[in-house]
Amino acid sequence: MRIDIITVLPELLESPFGASILKRAIEKGLVEVHMHNLRDYTDKSYNQVDDYQFGGGAGMVLMIEPIDKCITALKTAREYDEVIYMTPDGLTLNQKMANGLSLLKNIIILCGHYKGVDHRVREAFITKEISVGDYVLSGGELGAAIVCDAVIRLLPGVLNDETSALTDSFQDNLLAPPVYTRPSEYKGMKVPEILLSGNFPKIEEWREDEAQKRTERLRPDILK
Repeated sequence: MRIDIITVLPELLESPFGASILKRAIEKGLVEVHMHNLRDYTDKSYNQVDDYQFGGGAGMVLMIEPIDKCITALKTAREYDEVIYMTPDGLTLNQKMANGLSLLKNIIILCGHYKGVDHRVREAFITKEISVGDYVLSGGELGAAIVCDAVIRLLPGVLNDETSALTDSFQDNLLAPPVYTRPSEYKGMKVPEILLSGNFPKIEEWREDEAQKRTERLRPDILK
C-alpha cells in the first residue's frame, strides 16, 4: 500500500510515523508513506498557499492552484483508489471504513488547514471526505495520522499476531471484552476464574458474553 499525504505542516507528521507499529510497517516495506509539502507547489511569493475568502469572513483558505498541481503530479505517476480530504463535515471514521481502506493500493490524503480548502478542490478532486469526530482540529494532519494508524495496522504482516486486529473493538460491532494478565491476584483483586481454567470454548463464550454486556452498557448505539 502507498499513502501520499499533502500538508502545509509535514513536520507535524514526523512523530506518528517515526515510532512503534507504523515505523516498523514502513521499515518492513509493508506500506509506503510519503509527505508532500504543499508549499513546494506554489509560485507565489513567500511560498503562499492560502488567501482571504471571497465575501469576507474570518480565516484564510487554502488555494486551489497548489493543490491541483500536487495532486496532478502524483496522478501522473500512478492511479489512486481514493483521494481523501480530512474535514469535520466528512463521514465519521469507523472500523468498517478502516477495513475497506486497508484493501486499497494507493490513496492520497489532503490535510485541510486554516478555514479549509477552496470548495472547488472538493468538487474536482476529492473522492472521499473523512472526519475523526465532531470537533475541530487546527489542521487535518492529526486526523490523517489517525486514519493511517487505523488502516496500516490491518495490513497483513504489520501486527505480530494478525488475529489480534480481528478481536479489536468494533470489528464485530461490539466492544472488546475485559483483558487481564499476571499476577492472577493483586491487592485482593482477582482475575475471573474462567480465564484460568484452560477451557478455551468456555473462555470464548465468556468473552462474547462480556463483550455484549459492555456494549449494551457503554455503547448501546452500536447495537442499533
